[in-house]
Amino acid sequence: MTTNNPPIARAWKPSPLMVRILSGFVMLAVVIGLVLAGLYGVYLLVAILGGLALYEFVGLSDGMGSRAPVWLLFPLGAFFAFSGTALKKIDVALVLSLALVAGLAVFLVVPGRRQGLSRWAMGVAGALYIGMPFNYYLQLYTSKPSGFVWTLFVIFAVVVSDAGALLVGSRIGRHPFFANISPNKTVEGAIAGVAGAMIVMLIGVSGVLGLSPIHGLVLGFLVGTSAEVGDLVESQMKRLAEVKDSSHLIPGHGGVLDRIDSILFPPILVWFYVTVFHLL
Repeated sequence: MTTNNPPIARAWKPSPLMVRILSGFVMLAVVIGLVLAGLYGVYLLVAILGGLALYEFVGLSDGMGSRAPVWLLFPLGAFFAFSGTALKKIDVALVLSLALVAGLAVFLVVPGRRQGLSRWAMGVAGALYIGMPFNYYLQLYTSKPSGFVWTLFVIFAVVVSDAGALLVGSRIGRHPFFANISPNKTVEGAIAGVAGAMIVMLIGVSGVLGLSPIHGLVLGFLVGTSAEVGDLVESQMKRLAEVKDSSHLIPGHGGVLDRIDSILFPPILVWFYVTVFHLL
């Protein structure tokens, strides 16, 4: 006697590409929603991204040999991120002095004091690396009357730079670019990335804001090159820590730092350029 039982249906599992696309849309929706919510929404966005990036840095620093102390990294990183806006009334010199004296004093008594100096240095470095870029984004964003436009075009220029570098590098890239840090990067891709950022900033600075095209081209060059430097810096940290991604917080994308590494340095250069030439 035989029975014709239907095979048990296999559980549906989304493809890695679908997971990447869906998680990307979720991230984009959250970012857009918080930005549209106004200043406090942007503050919350910075707190979320910054907090997750600092969390990932703890793991990277551990892999690099000196685990950043959470009790120093997170408060100092938060202060740096909001030091030019919400916390601008607090003296930076005072905070740094406390971090120096109290931070090193703690390692006289806590476990791990044999690595005290290197762990303290890693904590301060991580707070600067992640906190300060957000500070300059917030200062750009809150500048009147066109701070939002400046912030938007800086981020858009980085996105176009990354996309251009990936597209050109994968298609026609032949000459390695910092192969010992990131083997897939090429000179052709790097040039395309800078060119893409220059085009976007030219449109934003000259076409939208009505400023000199020279400023747009220079700012585009600064954004493009600093974006690639930021990408390489995080790649170097991952190589030293012997990991592929900074974490697995974002399905299909890796970690937060993997997604924001190239946007960390551009606002610093843009802020100082626009303030020196009184463009805001």
